[in-house]
Amino acid sequence: MFVASIRIGVVGLALLSSIVLSVGGAGEPKKSEWIPLFNGKNLEGWTPKFSGHEPGVNYLDTFRVEDGILKVSYDKYKQFDGKFGHLFHKDKFSHYVLRVEYRFVGEQSKGAPGWATRNSGVMLHCQSPASMRIKQDFPVSIEAQFLGGLGKGERPTGSVCTPGTNIVLTGKFTTQHCINSKSKTFSGDQWVTAELEVNGGGKIKHIINGDVVMEYEQPQYDPKDADGAKLLKDANGKLIIEAGYIALQAESHPCEFRKVEIKLLKK
Repeated sequence: MFVASIRIGVVGLALLSSIVLSVGGAGEPKKSEWIPLFNGKNLEGWTPKFSGHEPGVNYLDTFRVEDGILKVSYDKYKQFDGKFGHLFHKDKFSHYVLRVEYRFVGEQSKGAPGWATRNSGVMLHCQSPASMRIKQDFPVSIEAQFLGGLGKGERPTGSVCTPGTNIVLTGKFTTQHCINSKSKTFSGDQWVTAELEVNGGGKIKHIINGDVVMEYEQPQYDPKDADGAKLLKDANGKLIIEAGYIALQAESHPCEFRKVEIKLLKK
């Protein structure tokens, strides 16, 4: 569990400082150490943002912690009604590996789009919740998309989607919104381990159960997207995204996260 830390400008250093304080000043942790972002008890350090609501409103108790698991639940919904949500960690990061264990459970919320069935993800290099429009469905970010099998056909997980952004894939600039990974399909309610290796504005890797299933680079704002263009202007025209927040998705299908941890990398 993290103690309070003073925010400073160096990406991720505030998180390191909090850990140093928690161990009584024993020294900076090694870069190879896994640092938990989810404490297993509550949503401390995380801020929800739902479409149509201000940051900090946990609409219908969608995000909750039960039995040490961070759950995305829809048992209090009558209809989904377009309430796409995201849960943002308080700190910004640049160079790191994020490890998440997730699974899909139960039935999708009523009234939700079919494409969102057994669909979730982690948003990388994400804009802050405070900078989002009230009715903005998805933050400008790079999404590591999680998909569960539907009982027939192939449905790879660990793919990439680009809300308000673009990437370079196999050396070529692409504006395609979602690109499938080469992972196998994971059906049922099984736990899946996803590791996302992020190297600032350089290469990003998606690793599923130990296998590299997707690689791309040069995450950047999309000047043709209204939200992306605004952030590009705020960044004084700097196209490449070097750092940002991490956010977990709530996209209408119940899912669970039992581990969310980070390993900081050297630039």
